[in-house]
Amino acid sequence: MSEEVACETFGRKDLSYQNWRWQPHHCDLPRFNATALLERLRNKRLVFVGDSLIRGQWVSMVCLVDSILPKTLKSMHSTANASLNIFKAKVKYNASIEHYWSPLLVESNSDDPVNHRVPERTVRVNAIEKHAKYWTDADFLVFNTYLWWRRPLMNVLWGSFGDPDAVYKMVKMLRIYEMALRTWSDWLEVHVNRLRNGEQLMVVENVVDDLKARGLSVQMLNITQLSEYRKGHPSIYRKQWYPLTKEQIANPKSYADCIHWCHPGVPDVWNELLYACIFHQ
Repeated sequence: MSEEVACETFGRKDLSYQNWRWQPHHCDLPRFNATALLERLRNKRLVFVGDSLIRGQWVSMVCLVDSILPKTLKSMHSTANASLNIFKAKVKYNASIEHYWSPLLVESNSDDPVNHRVPERTVRVNAIEKHAKYWTDADFLVFNTYLWWRRPLMNVLWGSFGDPDAVYKMVKMLRIYEMALRTWSDWLEVHVNRLRNGEQLMVVENVVDDLKARGLSVQMLNITQLSEYRKGHPSIYRKQWYPLTKEQIANPKSYADCIHWCHPGVPDVWNELLYACIFHQ
């Protein structure tokens, strides 16, 4: 488990948020069963694609299934310059649960899984194959992209990084976001095997509706409201990668993490909902 989300390890005492269970109206949410999930994933790939938030969901899913497997029947490794992390349930299941780092889905200058914090973000809004080749044959794909778009303007690159003739232009975030999702949706239409299968939110909904009209089984799960019911963020209870200054210590809000989620906690609920969706399919 990442030390960034191991809140109890780093001193959090109010742990009641771990015990809440989501109960939808008019139906019952099935209890998570790791054995049943691995049976469903036999000879298949479940791939989470996106930024550190969905990486947290991947960590949660791995933790949920890890305990039922002996050490000899599981493995963890990275590939693609550490962009792709693969948990493998071996032999009997031959199932993999993976996370691919692609915070903007399309190609950008933030694609390195370690060194991705840059002063000015640049996006190749029509380029996705660099990433998509690693999840083309996945059986279940779970995407997220939002956190890294939170800037009023972003650089769009027409051409390739390093190309002296490439064209750069500053564009409003919402427009670029829509363009990137269109690139993503076009990729899905071409590559997904149908036989296997606020303003910003409105953009996502429109793209999903368009995909459904093209015959693709794509679902968007709005988890915002259910997540906000719990104070499940790490806040100050996480590993700090740099020594805190006196000013920061005097003002905890300056270094508190109110973006990611403690483990165990809210991401487990997301995976219970995902579990229900997988079996519903």
